[in-house]
Amino acid sequence: MTADGSVRGEPRPPKQITRNLNELLQELRVMQTGVQILTGFLLTVPFTDRFSRLADHQKDLYLAILVTAVLTTLVIVAPVCYHRVLFRQGRREWLVAAAHLCALCGLLGLALVSASVVFLVFDIVLGLTAALIAATAVALAFIGLWAVVPFSQRGRAR
Repeated sequence: MTADGSVRGEPRPPKQITRNLNELLQELRVMQTGVQILTGFLLTVPFTDRFSRLADHQKDLYLAILVTAVLTTLVIVAPVCYHRVLFRQGRREWLVAAAHLCALCGLLGLALVSASVVFLVFDIVLGLTAALIAATAVALAFIGLWAVVPFSQRGRAR
């Protein structure tokens, strides 16, 4: 039996699938705002005066971060597209599974972009050692709050 009361391997009731889809879409909306703001900010960086003075490796890192941010935006928005294309096609269970996977990938992308941006900024301002320390601290915070804490609660009785 799963946490929501359904038996593993058995189809879920339609109301539960609808509720799961609505909850996932709401979570994705919250993530989408943050990722889009971060991506929008990243898109403006090359147009600043200081960008031309960055070292080549910093420009390369910036481009990798930008591509990761755009791909993360794509992944987070994808379930909305799936929902529109498959509207009233009886594919809600698939939509829930796909949205769940997109949410997890989006969270991973957001954590990666955030830690990478911290690395780049610290590298520019304080140097490589500070960048490694700061990015590692941010990555560990993401792992702790987004993985260790929730996984420590899985399987526990209510």
